[in-house]
Amino acid sequence: MLWIGTDTCALGPYRADLVETYWRWEQDPALLVGYGRQAPESLEARTEGMAHQLRGENIRFTVYDLSSGAPVPAGVTTLLPDHSVRTAEYVVMLAPEARGRGLGSAATRLTLDYAFHITNLRMVWLKVLAPNTAGVRAYERAGFRTAGTLRESGYWLGRLCDEVLMDALAKDFTGPSAITPPLAE
Repeated sequence: MLWIGTDTCALGPYRADLVETYWRWEQDPALLVGYGRQAPESLEARTEGMAHQLRGENIRFTVYDLSSGAPVPAGVTTLLPDHSVRTAEYVVMLAPEARGRGLGSAATRLTLDYAFHITNLRMVWLKVLAPNTAGVRAYERAGFRTAGTLRESGYWLGRLCDEVLMDALAKDFTGPSAITPPLAE
């Protein structure tokens, strides 16, 4: 089941039957460095966490790569909403094999589209480690702007680094929407 998408990328439900797949992606060393995590997680702990996540208030999507025709799970996007102020933190995780092809930007843009047109959020924000220049560029392509810096708040390859705060505002979300055209008809 795909909820919203483009020709190359779609978002669908976060799925318990994909817990091992999500876990495999989360153990990738590049992802551990990008998130600033120091240790991998066991599959048992991830499975327990999945049960909690499925009951939570966060908005999670499985990202699907549509480039080969059939939908292939390729990542996860998450909105961690603060409903009292209509904002959310954004987190994305892509499978190692899905990186470097624009899928992260496309999935991020679809998640922002959902956040602004379905969830009615006014702002979505994220933190990214400053040395992750590919991540910063992908977020910029999706519509995020730099809002500030948290100095020496993260680690990149064993060294202190800054975190870049980025935000996207509903009023600035322009360009094609995968949600509004079908609803406007």
